[in-house]
Amino acid sequence: MAMDGVMLSFVVEEMQQLVGSRIDKVNQPESDMLLLSVRAPGSNHKLMLCASPSYARVQTTKENYVNPVEAPMFCMLMRKYLSGGRIMKISQVKGDRVLYMAVENRDELGDAATREIYLELMGRHSNLTLVQDGRIVDAIRHVSYDMSRVRQALPGIPFVMPPEQDKLEIAHADEESILARLRAAEGRLDKALSDMLSGVGPVTAREIAFRLTGAARADVGQLDIPDTAKRLCEFLHKLPELKSPRVLYDEKGVPKDIFPFLFLHCPPDMQREYPSLSAAMDAYYAGRDRRERINQKSATLRHVIKNALERDEKKLALQEEELTASARMEEWRIAGELLTAQGYMVPRGQSKVELPNFYDENGGAMTIDLDVALTPAQNAQKYFKKYRKARSAMHLAAEQKEKTLAEITVLEQAMADLATCETEDELNDVRLFLIENGVLRAQPQKKGSKRPPVSLPHHYVSSDGLDMYVGKNSIQNERLTHDAQGNDLWLHAKDMPGSHVIVKCSDGACPESTLMQAAKLASFYSKGRGMGVPVDYTLRKYVKKPGGTPSGFVIYTHQKTLIVDATEGDIAAIREIK
Repeated sequence: MAMDGVMLSFVVEEMQQLVGSRIDKVNQPESDMLLLSVRAPGSNHKLMLCASPSYARVQTTKENYVNPVEAPMFCMLMRKYLSGGRIMKISQVKGDRVLYMAVENRDELGDAATREIYLELMGRHSNLTLVQDGRIVDAIRHVSYDMSRVRQALPGIPFVMPPEQDKLEIAHADEESILARLRAAEGRLDKALSDMLSGVGPVTAREIAFRLTGAARADVGQLDIPDTAKRLCEFLHKLPELKSPRVLYDEKGVPKDIFPFLFLHCPPDMQREYPSLSAAMDAYYAGRDRRERINQKSATLRHVIKNALERDEKKLALQEEELTASARMEEWRIAGELLTAQGYMVPRGQSKVELPNFYDENGGAMTIDLDVALTPAQNAQKYFKKYRKARSAMHLAAEQKEKTLAEITVLEQAMADLATCETEDELNDVRLFLIENGVLRAQPQKKGSKRPPVSLPHHYVSSDGLDMYVGKNSIQNERLTHDAQGNDLWLHAKDMPGSHVIVKCSDGACPESTLMQAAKLASFYSKGRGMGVPVDYTLRKYVKKPGGTPSGFVIYTHQKTLIVDATEGDIAAIREIK
Protein backbone atom coordinates (compact mmCIF):
# COMPACT_ATOMS: atom_id res chain seq x y z
CA MET A 1 0.00 0.00 0.00
CA ALA A 2 1.12 3.57 -0.63
CA MET A 3 2.09 5.51 2.48
CA ASP A 4 -1.25 6.97 3.57
CA GLY A 5 -1.95 9.16 6.62
CA VAL A 6 -2.44 6.16 8.92
CA MET A 7 0.92 4.68 7.97
CA LEU A 8 2.57 8.11 8.31
CA SER A 9 1.16 8.53 11.83
CA PHE A 10 2.95 5.34 12.92
CA VAL A 11 6.16 6.43 11.17
CA VAL A 12 6.08 9.86 12.83
CA GLU A 13 5.71 8.22 16.23
CA GLU A 14 8.73 6.06 15.39
CA MET A 15 10.71 9.12 14.21
CA GLN A 16 10.41 10.86 17.62
CA GLN A 17 13.69 9.17 18.60
CA LEU A 18 15.41 11.56 16.15
CA VAL A 19 14.13 14.77 17.78
CA GLY A 20 17.14 16.57 19.25
CA SER A 21 19.56 14.79 16.87
CA ARG A 22 22.13 16.64 14.80
CA ILE A 23 22.37 16.42 10.99
CA ASP A 24 25.93 15.51 10.01
CA LYS A 25 25.67 14.93 6.25
CA VAL A 26 23.20 15.63 3.46
CA ASN A 27 23.20 13.56 0.26
CA GLN A 28 20.88 13.25 -2.72
CA PRO A 29 21.36 9.81 -4.31
CA GLU A 30 18.31 10.26 -6.56
CA SER A 31 16.63 13.29 -8.09
CA ASP A 32 13.64 12.95 -5.72
CA MET A 33 15.36 11.55 -2.63
CA LEU A 34 17.24 13.23 0.21
CA LEU A 35 19.35 11.23 2.67
CA LEU A 36 20.27 12.84 6.00
CA SER A 37 22.98 11.28 8.16
CA VAL A 38 21.70 11.98 11.68
CA ARG A 39 23.70 11.66 14.91
CA ALA A 40 21.54 10.85 17.93
CA PRO A 41 22.80 10.12 21.47
CA GLY A 42 24.42 6.69 21.30
CA SER A 43 23.38 5.91 17.72
CA ASN A 44 23.58 7.11 14.12
CA HIS A 45 20.78 6.93 11.57
CA LYS A 46 20.18 7.56 7.88
CA LEU A 47 16.92 9.45 7.50
CA MET A 48 15.37 9.14 4.03
CA LEU A 49 12.94 11.72 2.70
CA CYS A 50 11.66 10.43 -0.64
CA ALA A 51 9.25 12.30 -2.92
CA SER A 52 9.08 9.60 -5.61
CA PRO A 53 5.76 9.49 -7.49
CA SER A 54 5.60 5.72 -6.99
CA TYR A 55 7.32 5.13 -3.64
CA ALA A 56 7.08 8.37 -1.65
CA ARG A 57 8.01 7.70 1.98
CA VAL A 58 9.93 8.77 5.07
CA GLN A 59 11.98 6.27 7.07
CA THR A 60 15.33 5.50 8.58
CA THR A 61 17.18 3.07 6.35
CA LYS A 62 20.08 0.65 6.57
CA GLU A 63 20.31 0.37 2.77
CA ASN A 64 23.35 1.82 1.00
CA TYR A 65 22.70 4.26 -1.83
CA VAL A 66 25.28 5.40 -4.38
CA ASN A 67 25.61 9.17 -4.58
CA PRO A 68 26.18 10.88 -7.95
CA VAL A 69 29.73 11.92 -8.80
CA GLU A 70 28.66 15.57 -8.66
CA ALA A 71 26.10 16.64 -6.05
CA PRO A 72 22.91 18.24 -7.53
CA MET A 73 22.20 21.92 -6.86
CA PHE A 74 19.31 21.08 -4.52
CA CYS A 75 21.64 18.88 -2.46
CA MET A 76 24.24 21.66 -2.22
CA LEU A 77 21.60 24.10 -1.03
CA MET A 78 20.25 21.66 1.57
CA ARG A 79 23.79 21.11 2.84
CA LYS A 80 24.15 24.85 3.28
CA TYR A 81 20.97 25.16 5.35
CA LEU A 82 20.80 21.81 7.16
CA SER A 83 24.36 20.57 7.83
CA GLY A 84 25.11 20.87 11.53
CA GLY A 85 21.49 21.69 12.31
CA ARG A 86 19.44 20.09 15.07
CA ILE A 87 16.05 18.43 14.48
CA MET A 88 13.64 20.17 16.83
CA LYS A 89 10.31 18.70 15.80
CA ILE A 90 8.83 15.94 13.62
CA SER A 91 5.07 15.81 13.20
CA GLN A 92 2.19 15.00 10.87
CA VAL A 93 0.04 17.81 9.48
CA LYS A 94 -3.66 17.34 10.34
CA GLY A 95 -3.55 13.56 10.02
CA ASP A 96 -2.89 13.80 6.29
CA ARG A 97 0.04 12.66 4.12
CA VAL A 98 2.28 15.62 4.98
CA LEU A 99 5.36 15.37 7.22
CA TYR A 100 6.64 18.48 9.01
CA MET A 101 10.20 18.74 10.33
CA ALA A 102 11.75 21.79 12.04
CA VAL A 103 15.55 22.14 11.94
CA GLU A 104 17.38 24.75 14.00
CA ASN A 105 20.70 26.00 12.65
CA ARG A 106 22.80 29.14 12.36
CA ASP A 107 22.33 31.64 9.54
CA GLU A 108 25.08 33.56 7.69
CA LEU A 109 25.42 36.02 10.61
CA GLY A 110 25.69 33.26 13.18
CA ASP A 111 22.21 33.83 14.62
CA ALA A 112 19.86 30.95 15.41
CA ALA A 113 17.38 30.29 12.60
CA THR A 114 14.68 27.68 12.14
CA ARG A 115 14.04 26.07 8.76
CA GLU A 116 11.04 23.92 8.04
CA ILE A 117 10.89 20.84 5.83
CA TYR A 118 7.58 19.70 4.35
CA LEU A 119 7.43 16.26 2.73
CA GLU A 120 4.18 15.71 0.84
CA LEU A 121 3.47 12.03 0.16
CA MET A 122 0.85 12.43 -2.53
CA GLY A 123 1.69 10.16 -5.46
CA ARG A 124 2.64 12.10 -8.58
CA HIS A 125 2.15 15.35 -6.61
CA SER A 126 4.74 14.35 -3.99
CA ASN A 127 7.28 17.04 -3.15
CA LEU A 128 9.96 17.99 -0.63
CA THR A 129 10.15 21.68 0.25
CA LEU A 130 12.50 23.74 2.43
CA VAL A 131 10.80 26.80 3.96
CA GLN A 132 12.12 29.73 5.98
CA ASP A 133 9.98 32.57 7.36
CA GLY A 134 7.01 31.34 5.35
CA ARG A 135 8.79 31.46 2.00
CA ILE A 136 10.11 28.60 -0.11
CA VAL A 137 13.90 28.36 -0.10
CA ASP A 138 13.74 25.56 -2.69
CA ALA A 139 11.76 22.45 -3.60
CA ILE A 140 13.04 19.14 -4.92
CA ARG A 141 10.41 19.37 -7.68
CA HIS A 142 9.61 22.83 -9.05
CA VAL A 143 5.94 23.47 -9.90
CA SER A 144 5.26 26.50 -12.09
CA TYR A 145 1.99 28.31 -12.79
CA ASP A 146 1.78 26.50 -16.15
CA MET A 147 1.91 23.18 -14.30
CA SER A 148 -0.58 24.08 -11.55
CA ARG A 149 -2.73 27.17 -11.16
CA VAL A 150 -3.78 26.08 -7.67
CA ARG A 151 -0.39 25.84 -5.98
CA GLN A 152 3.16 26.54 -7.13
CA ALA A 153 6.48 25.44 -5.65
CA LEU A 154 9.24 27.83 -6.69
CA PRO A 155 12.07 29.50 -4.72
CA GLY A 156 11.11 32.81 -3.14
CA ILE A 157 7.34 32.55 -3.23
CA PRO A 158 5.17 32.05 -0.10
CA PHE A 159 4.68 28.44 0.94
CA VAL A 160 1.05 27.34 0.83
CA MET A 161 -0.18 24.13 2.41
CA PRO A 162 -2.02 21.61 0.22
CA PRO A 163 -5.76 22.39 -0.11
CA GLU A 164 -7.74 21.10 2.85
CA GLN A 165 -10.28 18.37 2.27
CA ASP A 166 -13.59 18.08 4.06
CA LYS A 167 -12.52 15.06 6.10
CA LEU A 168 -12.35 14.12 9.77
CA GLU A 169 -8.92 13.97 11.40
CA ILE A 170 -8.58 10.53 13.01
CA ALA A 171 -7.08 11.85 16.26
CA HIS A 172 -10.02 14.21 16.83
CA ALA A 173 -12.93 12.28 15.32
CA ASP A 174 -15.82 11.82 17.75
CA GLU A 175 -18.79 9.48 17.63
CA GLU A 176 -21.27 12.23 16.75
CA SER A 177 -19.37 13.50 13.69
CA ILE A 178 -18.67 9.93 12.51
CA LEU A 179 -22.38 9.08 12.86
CA ALA A 180 -23.39 12.11 10.77
CA ARG A 181 -20.94 11.16 8.01
CA LEU A 182 -22.03 7.51 7.95
CA ARG A 183 -25.72 8.43 7.72
CA ALA A 184 -24.98 10.55 4.65
CA ALA A 185 -22.86 7.80 3.03
CA GLU A 186 -23.96 5.36 0.34
CA GLY A 187 -22.44 2.32 -1.30
CA ARG A 188 -19.45 0.46 0.07
CA LEU A 189 -18.28 1.09 3.63
CA ASP A 190 -14.56 1.10 2.73
CA LYS A 191 -15.15 3.81 0.09
CA ALA A 192 -17.15 5.83 2.63
CA LEU A 193 -14.35 5.53 5.21
CA SER A 194 -11.75 6.69 2.68
CA ASP A 195 -13.95 9.69 1.78
CA MET A 196 -14.69 10.75 5.36
CA LEU A 197 -11.40 10.13 7.24
CA SER A 198 -8.25 12.14 6.57
CA GLY A 199 -5.26 10.08 5.46
CA VAL A 200 -7.10 6.74 5.13
CA GLY A 201 -6.10 5.03 1.89
CA PRO A 202 -8.09 2.31 0.07
CA VAL A 203 -6.22 -0.65 1.62
CA THR A 204 -6.49 0.72 5.17
CA ALA A 205 -10.18 1.50 4.58
CA ARG A 206 -10.83 -2.11 3.57
CA GLU A 207 -9.06 -3.33 6.71
CA ILE A 208 -11.13 -1.05 8.97
CA ALA A 209 -14.32 -2.17 7.20
CA PHE A 210 -13.31 -5.81 7.70
CA ARG A 211 -12.63 -5.29 11.41
CA LEU A 212 -16.01 -3.56 11.87
CA THR A 213 -18.19 -5.88 9.77
CA GLY A 214 -16.23 -9.02 8.88
CA ALA A 215 -16.29 -8.04 5.18
CA ALA A 216 -13.75 -5.82 3.42
CA ARG A 217 -16.40 -4.50 1.00
CA ALA A 218 -19.53 -4.33 3.16
CA ASP A 219 -22.44 -2.16 2.04
CA VAL A 220 -23.37 0.85 4.22
CA GLY A 221 -27.08 0.31 3.61
CA GLN A 222 -26.99 -3.08 5.36
CA LEU A 223 -25.33 -1.83 8.57
CA ASP A 224 -26.59 -0.71 11.96
CA ILE A 225 -25.23 2.84 11.51
CA PRO A 226 -25.21 3.97 15.21
CA ASP A 227 -23.51 0.75 16.34
CA THR A 228 -20.97 0.96 13.47
CA ALA A 229 -20.20 4.61 14.32
CA LYS A 230 -19.62 3.72 17.97
CA ARG A 231 -17.29 0.82 17.17
CA LEU A 232 -15.45 2.86 14.54
CA CYS A 233 -14.81 5.65 17.06
CA GLU A 234 -13.47 3.14 19.60
CA PHE A 235 -11.24 1.52 16.96
CA LEU A 236 -9.76 4.84 15.80
CA HIS A 237 -8.88 5.85 19.37
CA LYS A 238 -7.15 2.49 19.96
CA LEU A 239 -5.35 2.58 16.59
CA PRO A 240 -1.88 3.62 17.93
CA GLU A 241 -1.88 0.59 20.24
CA LEU A 242 -2.10 -1.81 17.26
CA LYS A 243 1.42 -1.03 16.01
CA SER A 244 2.99 -4.19 14.65
CA PRO A 245 4.87 -3.55 11.35
CA ARG A 246 4.23 -6.28 8.78
CA VAL A 247 5.24 -7.16 5.25
CA LEU A 248 2.87 -9.30 3.20
CA TYR A 249 4.65 -11.92 1.05
CA ASP A 250 3.31 -14.00 -1.82
CA GLU A 251 3.76 -17.77 -2.29
CA LYS A 252 7.19 -17.23 -3.91
CA GLY A 253 8.48 -15.20 -0.97
CA VAL A 254 8.32 -11.87 -2.82
CA PRO A 255 7.20 -8.80 -0.78
CA LYS A 256 3.70 -7.85 -1.91
CA ASP A 257 2.57 -5.12 0.52
CA ILE A 258 3.44 -3.39 3.78
CA PHE A 259 1.17 -2.68 6.76
CA PRO A 260 1.64 -0.74 10.04
CA PHE A 261 -0.24 -3.47 11.94
CA LEU A 262 -1.72 -6.91 11.30
CA PHE A 263 -4.25 -6.62 8.45
CA LEU A 264 -6.84 -9.32 9.08
CA HIS A 265 -8.43 -9.14 5.62
CA CYS A 266 -5.14 -10.47 4.14
CA PRO A 267 -3.75 -13.94 5.02
CA PRO A 268 -2.15 -13.46 8.48
CA ASP A 269 0.25 -16.39 7.96
CA MET A 270 1.72 -14.60 4.89
CA GLN A 271 2.53 -11.46 6.93
CA ARG A 272 5.99 -11.31 8.47
CA GLU A 273 6.48 -9.06 11.51
CA TYR A 274 9.40 -6.60 11.66
CA PRO A 275 10.92 -4.76 14.66
CA SER A 276 10.15 -1.33 13.16
CA LEU A 277 8.30 0.24 10.25
CA SER A 278 11.61 1.42 8.82
CA ALA A 279 12.94 -2.15 8.78
CA ALA A 280 9.71 -3.30 7.11
CA MET A 281 10.00 -0.52 4.53
CA ASP A 282 13.59 -1.52 3.77
CA ALA A 283 12.38 -5.07 3.12
CA TYR A 284 9.50 -3.93 0.93
CA TYR A 285 10.59 -0.76 -0.84
CA ALA A 286 14.37 -0.99 -1.34
CA GLY A 287 14.40 -3.62 -4.09
CA ARG A 288 11.26 -2.32 -5.81
CA ASP A 289 12.33 1.30 -5.74
CA ARG A 290 15.82 0.50 -7.02
CA ARG A 291 14.48 -1.71 -9.82
CA GLU A 292 11.98 0.91 -10.98
CA ARG A 293 14.58 3.69 -10.99
CA ILE A 294 17.06 1.55 -12.91
CA ASN A 295 14.33 0.58 -15.40
CA GLN A 296 13.63 4.26 -15.98
CA LYS A 297 17.31 5.12 -16.35
CA SER A 298 17.98 2.15 -18.62
CA ALA A 299 15.00 2.84 -20.92
CA THR A 300 17.17 4.66 -23.49
CA LEU A 301 19.79 1.89 -23.49
CA ARG A 302 17.09 -0.76 -23.77
CA HIS A 303 15.61 1.10 -26.75
CA VAL A 304 19.03 1.31 -28.46
CA ILE A 305 19.70 -2.40 -27.93
CA LYS A 306 16.21 -3.39 -29.08
CA ASN A 307 16.52 -1.36 -32.30
CA ALA A 308 19.99 -2.79 -32.97
CA LEU A 309 18.67 -6.32 -32.43
CA GLU A 310 15.78 -5.74 -34.85
CA ARG A 311 18.22 -4.41 -37.49
CA ASP A 312 20.53 -7.39 -37.05
CA GLU A 313 17.65 -9.87 -37.25
CA LYS A 314 16.52 -8.29 -40.56
CA LYS A 315 20.12 -8.40 -41.84
CA LEU A 316 20.39 -12.04 -40.82
CA ALA A 317 17.20 -12.92 -42.71
CA LEU A 318 18.55 -11.25 -45.89
CA GLN A 319 21.92 -12.97 -45.53
CA GLU A 320 20.28 -16.36 -45.12
CA GLU A 321 18.15 -15.61 -48.18
CA GLU A 322 21.31 -14.86 -50.16
CA LEU A 323 22.91 -18.09 -48.96
CA THR A 324 19.80 -20.04 -49.99
CA ALA A 325 19.86 -18.41 -53.43
CA SER A 326 23.57 -19.19 -53.75
CA ALA A 327 22.80 -22.88 -53.40
CA ARG A 328 21.82 -22.85 -57.13
CA MET A 329 25.18 -21.56 -58.30
CA GLU A 330 26.43 -25.04 -59.30
CA GLU A 331 23.32 -25.48 -61.40
CA TRP A 332 24.11 -22.19 -63.19
CA ARG A 333 27.75 -23.19 -63.81
CA ILE A 334 26.71 -26.51 -65.32
CA ALA A 335 24.09 -24.79 -67.49
CA GLY A 336 26.78 -22.42 -68.82
CA GLU A 337 29.19 -25.25 -69.59
CA LEU A 338 26.51 -27.35 -71.33
CA LEU A 339 25.50 -24.36 -73.49
CA THR A 340 29.17 -23.66 -74.33
CA ALA A 341 29.89 -27.27 -75.29
CA GLN A 342 26.59 -28.01 -77.05
CA GLY A 343 25.45 -24.62 -78.27
CA TYR A 344 25.29 -25.89 -81.87
CA MET A 345 22.35 -28.07 -80.79
CA VAL A 346 20.28 -25.06 -79.63
CA PRO A 347 17.96 -23.58 -82.26
CA ARG A 348 17.82 -19.76 -82.19
CA GLY A 349 14.73 -18.18 -80.63
CA GLN A 350 14.00 -21.04 -78.21
CA SER A 351 12.91 -20.13 -74.61
CA LYS A 352 13.97 -23.56 -73.28
CA VAL A 353 16.25 -26.33 -74.35
CA GLU A 354 16.99 -29.84 -73.08
CA LEU A 355 20.63 -30.89 -73.41
CA PRO A 356 22.47 -34.08 -72.41
CA ASN A 357 24.09 -33.55 -69.01
CA PHE A 358 27.55 -35.12 -69.06
CA TYR A 359 27.87 -34.34 -65.31
CA ASP A 360 24.99 -36.69 -64.53
CA GLU A 361 26.29 -40.19 -63.71
CA ASN A 362 23.04 -41.69 -65.01
CA GLY A 363 23.32 -39.90 -68.34
CA GLY A 364 20.24 -37.75 -67.83
CA ALA A 365 19.35 -34.50 -69.54
CA MET A 366 19.07 -30.94 -68.14
CA THR A 367 16.37 -28.41 -69.04
CA ILE A 368 17.82 -24.90 -69.38
CA ASP A 369 15.84 -21.64 -69.55
CA LEU A 370 17.01 -19.28 -72.32
CA ASP A 371 16.69 -15.60 -73.16
CA VAL A 372 15.24 -15.61 -76.70
CA ALA A 373 17.00 -12.31 -77.51
CA LEU A 374 20.45 -13.86 -76.90
CA THR A 375 22.56 -16.40 -78.77
CA PRO A 376 23.44 -19.73 -77.09
CA ALA A 377 26.93 -18.38 -76.36
CA GLN A 378 25.51 -15.20 -74.82
CA ASN A 379 23.10 -17.29 -72.71
CA ALA A 380 26.08 -19.36 -71.53
CA GLN A 381 27.95 -16.16 -70.49
CA LYS A 382 24.84 -14.98 -68.66
CA TYR A 383 24.80 -18.20 -66.61
CA PHE A 384 28.54 -17.91 -65.88
CA LYS A 385 28.00 -14.33 -64.68
CA LYS A 386 25.19 -15.46 -62.35
CA TYR A 387 27.48 -18.24 -61.07
CA ARG A 388 30.37 -15.85 -60.31
CA LYS A 389 28.05 -13.37 -58.63
CA ALA A 390 26.44 -16.10 -56.51
CA ARG A 391 29.87 -17.51 -55.52
CA SER A 392 31.08 -14.06 -54.38
CA ALA A 393 27.78 -13.41 -52.61
CA MET A 394 28.00 -16.76 -50.84
CA HIS A 395 31.43 -16.02 -49.37
CA LEU A 396 30.45 -12.46 -48.47
CA ALA A 397 27.07 -13.49 -47.00
CA ALA A 398 28.73 -16.25 -44.97
CA GLU A 399 31.22 -13.74 -43.52
CA GLN A 400 28.48 -11.19 -42.89
CA LYS A 401 26.23 -13.80 -41.31
CA GLU A 402 29.01 -14.79 -38.90
CA LYS A 403 29.55 -11.12 -38.02
CA THR A 404 25.80 -10.53 -37.57
CA LEU A 405 25.46 -13.56 -35.30
CA ALA A 406 28.35 -12.24 -33.19
CA GLU A 407 26.62 -8.83 -32.96
CA ILE A 408 23.35 -10.48 -31.92
CA THR A 409 25.19 -12.42 -29.22
CA VAL A 410 26.69 -9.17 -27.90
CA LEU A 411 23.30 -7.40 -27.92
CA GLU A 412 21.50 -10.30 -26.21
CA GLN A 413 24.20 -10.31 -23.53
CA ALA A 414 23.79 -6.55 -23.07
CA MET A 415 20.02 -6.96 -22.76
CA ALA A 416 20.53 -9.69 -20.15
CA ASP A 417 22.99 -7.41 -18.31
CA LEU A 418 20.40 -4.62 -18.25
CA ALA A 419 17.86 -6.96 -16.68
CA THR A 420 20.16 -7.50 -13.67
CA CYS A 421 21.29 -3.88 -13.19
CA GLU A 422 20.66 -2.49 -9.71
CA THR A 423 22.86 0.61 -9.56
CA GLU A 424 24.03 3.46 -11.77
CA ASP A 425 27.56 1.97 -11.74
CA GLU A 426 26.24 -1.25 -13.28
CA LEU A 427 24.43 0.76 -15.96
CA ASN A 428 27.75 2.43 -16.73
CA ASP A 429 29.28 -1.05 -17.17
CA VAL A 430 26.62 -1.92 -19.76
CA ARG A 431 27.29 1.38 -21.57
CA LEU A 432 31.02 0.62 -21.57
CA PHE A 433 30.34 -2.87 -22.95
CA LEU A 434 28.24 -1.39 -25.78
CA ILE A 435 30.91 1.23 -26.52
CA GLU A 436 33.61 -1.47 -26.64
CA ASN A 437 31.55 -3.35 -29.24
CA GLY A 438 30.71 -0.31 -31.38
CA VAL A 439 27.00 -0.15 -30.54
CA LEU A 440 27.35 3.22 -28.79
CA ARG A 441 29.76 6.08 -29.34
CA ALA A 442 32.04 7.09 -26.49
CA GLN A 443 31.11 10.46 -25.02
CA PRO A 444 33.96 12.92 -24.39
CA GLN A 445 34.69 13.21 -20.67
CA LYS A 446 34.34 16.64 -19.10
CA LYS A 447 37.52 18.22 -17.84
CA GLY A 448 38.01 17.68 -14.14
CA SER A 449 35.04 15.32 -13.81
CA LYS A 450 35.49 12.34 -11.53
CA ARG A 451 35.53 8.81 -12.84
CA PRO A 452 32.49 6.76 -11.81
CA PRO A 453 33.26 4.19 -9.10
CA VAL A 454 33.93 0.58 -10.07
CA SER A 455 30.82 -1.57 -9.70
CA LEU A 456 31.01 -4.64 -7.49
CA PRO A 457 29.65 -8.16 -8.12
CA HIS A 458 27.21 -9.98 -5.84
CA HIS A 459 29.04 -11.56 -2.90
CA TYR A 460 27.43 -14.61 -1.32
CA VAL A 461 28.68 -17.00 1.36
CA SER A 462 27.77 -20.67 0.99
CA SER A 463 26.47 -22.85 3.82
CA ASP A 464 30.03 -24.24 4.05
CA GLY A 465 31.48 -20.76 4.54
CA LEU A 466 33.00 -20.39 1.05
CA ASP A 467 32.87 -17.06 -0.78
CA MET A 468 30.88 -17.02 -4.01
CA TYR A 469 30.98 -14.08 -6.43
CA VAL A 470 28.42 -13.46 -9.16
CA GLY A 471 29.07 -11.03 -12.02
CA LYS A 472 26.14 -8.71 -12.72
CA ASN A 473 27.20 -7.89 -16.29
CA SER A 474 29.83 -8.65 -18.94
CA ILE A 475 32.38 -6.17 -17.58
CA GLN A 476 32.12 -7.69 -14.09
CA ASN A 477 32.26 -11.21 -15.59
CA GLU A 478 35.53 -10.25 -17.30
CA ARG A 479 37.04 -8.91 -14.06
CA LEU A 480 35.85 -11.85 -11.96
CA THR A 481 37.21 -14.53 -14.28
CA HIS A 482 40.47 -12.66 -14.87
CA ASP A 483 41.15 -12.23 -11.13
CA ALA A 484 40.15 -15.78 -10.05
CA GLN A 485 42.78 -18.35 -9.06
CA GLY A 486 43.39 -21.46 -11.15
CA ASN A 487 41.75 -23.87 -8.68
CA ASP A 488 38.69 -21.72 -8.03
CA LEU A 489 35.44 -23.18 -9.32
CA TRP A 490 33.92 -21.42 -12.36
CA LEU A 491 30.24 -21.77 -13.34
CA HIS A 492 28.06 -20.41 -16.14
CA ALA A 493 24.68 -21.17 -17.70
CA LYS A 494 25.25 -23.25 -20.85
CA ASP A 495 24.71 -21.62 -24.26
CA MET A 496 22.89 -18.53 -22.99
CA PRO A 497 23.74 -15.06 -21.65
CA GLY A 498 24.34 -15.06 -17.91
CA SER A 499 26.64 -14.40 -14.98
CA HIS A 500 30.05 -15.93 -14.35
CA VAL A 501 30.06 -17.43 -10.85
CA ILE A 502 33.35 -17.92 -9.00
CA VAL A 503 33.62 -20.08 -5.87
CA LYS A 504 36.82 -19.35 -3.93
CA CYS A 505 38.21 -22.81 -3.21
CA SER A 506 41.94 -22.49 -3.85
CA ASP A 507 42.60 -26.19 -3.14
CA GLY A 508 40.18 -27.20 -5.90
CA ALA A 509 37.83 -28.99 -3.49
CA CYS A 510 34.24 -27.78 -3.40
CA PRO A 511 31.62 -29.39 -1.11
CA GLU A 512 28.48 -30.70 -2.81
CA SER A 513 26.22 -28.27 -0.95
CA THR A 514 28.32 -25.27 -2.06
CA LEU A 515 28.37 -26.55 -5.65
CA MET A 516 24.57 -26.73 -5.68
CA GLN A 517 24.21 -23.23 -4.22
CA ALA A 518 26.67 -21.83 -6.79
CA ALA A 519 24.81 -23.64 -9.58
CA LYS A 520 21.52 -22.08 -8.40
CA LEU A 521 23.15 -18.65 -8.55
CA ALA A 522 24.42 -19.30 -12.10
CA SER A 523 20.97 -20.59 -13.07
CA PHE A 524 19.03 -17.69 -11.53
CA TYR A 525 21.33 -14.96 -12.88
CA SER A 526 21.00 -16.09 -16.49
CA LYS A 527 18.60 -15.57 -19.37
CA GLY A 528 16.78 -18.73 -18.24
CA ARG A 529 16.00 -17.09 -14.85
CA GLY A 530 16.44 -20.35 -12.98
CA MET A 531 13.92 -22.66 -14.67
CA GLY A 532 15.55 -25.90 -15.87
CA VAL A 533 18.81 -24.18 -16.81
CA PRO A 534 21.85 -26.32 -17.79
CA VAL A 535 24.84 -25.02 -15.81
CA ASP A 536 28.43 -25.89 -16.77
CA TYR A 537 31.13 -25.93 -14.12
CA THR A 538 34.89 -26.41 -14.31
CA LEU A 539 38.08 -25.11 -12.67
CA ARG A 540 39.13 -21.60 -13.56
CA LYS A 541 42.40 -22.82 -15.09
CA TYR A 542 40.40 -24.50 -17.87
CA VAL A 543 38.69 -21.24 -18.84
CA LYS A 544 40.36 -19.21 -21.62
CA LYS A 545 39.55 -15.93 -23.32
CA PRO A 546 40.16 -15.89 -27.10
CA GLY A 547 41.87 -12.76 -28.37
CA GLY A 548 39.66 -10.07 -29.84
CA THR A 549 36.44 -11.30 -28.24
CA PRO A 550 34.09 -8.99 -26.30
CA SER A 551 34.23 -8.66 -22.50
CA GLY A 552 32.95 -11.73 -20.68
CA PHE A 553 33.29 -14.12 -23.66
CA VAL A 554 35.31 -17.26 -22.90
CA ILE A 555 35.86 -20.85 -23.99
CA TYR A 556 36.36 -23.70 -21.52
CA THR A 557 37.07 -27.44 -21.25
CA HIS A 558 36.86 -30.27 -18.67
CA GLN A 559 33.34 -29.08 -17.80
CA LYS A 560 30.48 -31.01 -16.22
CA THR A 561 26.81 -30.02 -16.50
CA LEU A 562 23.95 -29.80 -14.00
CA ILE A 563 20.29 -29.06 -14.78
CA VAL A 564 19.21 -26.55 -12.14
CA ASP A 565 16.00 -24.83 -11.00
CA ALA A 566 16.33 -21.72 -8.83
CA THR A 567 13.61 -19.46 -7.43
CA GLU A 568 13.86 -16.07 -5.70
CA GLY A 569 13.26 -17.91 -2.42
CA ASP A 570 16.26 -20.19 -3.11
CA ILE A 571 18.51 -17.18 -3.74
CA ALA A 572 17.17 -15.29 -0.71
CA ALA A 573 18.11 -18.29 1.46
CA ILE A 574 21.80 -17.90 0.52
CA ARG A 575 23.59 -15.37 2.73
CA GLU A 576 24.62 -12.27 0.79
CA ILE A 577 27.30 -9.84 1.94
CA LYS A 578 26.35 -6.23 1.12
